[in-house]
Amino acid sequence: MTSLKLGDAIPKIQVSATTEQSINFADYHGRNIILYFYPKDSTPGCTQEGQDFRDRFEEFSALNCTIFGVSRDSINSHNNFKCKQNFPFELISDADESLCQLFDVIKMKNMYGKQVRGIERSTFLINAEGILCHEWRKVKVKGHIDDVLQTLTALSG
Repeated sequence: MTSLKLGDAIPKIQVSATTEQSINFADYHGRNIILYFYPKDSTPGCTQEGQDFRDRFEEFSALNCTIFGVSRDSINSHNNFKCKQNFPFELISDADESLCQLFDVIKMKNMYGKQVRGIERSTFLINAEGILCHEWRKVKVKGHIDDVLQTLTALSG
């Protein structure tokens, strides 16, 4: 599977998410979608990023936008994380890395002096027509939510 580029249509793909949902992005045609990829449930940076999306959830909803968090963690881990943090959006389990490969977010990273394969924190905006229209790579959590909302507001305006 080749990775997506800006301007590409999101292919029909079925993924597993929290609350035992099966998500098909085609079902969200007519809505903007934020997909934010994060390395691991319940770690400090990933928790903060999720809380930022949670705390601004109503603003995203007002802009006709659905949010999904994505990592390689299991549905069970996601359900615990979502419940503990009171996230009002679904978390997608990408254990087979199909979404990660589609969005090209698996990178070699340094962890405690060792090279490891992991998710590079990234966010993608898919417009209401199902087209990838904006991406943020190598995301730093602080201030990221403001940038995403600003871009979404400009798209919706």
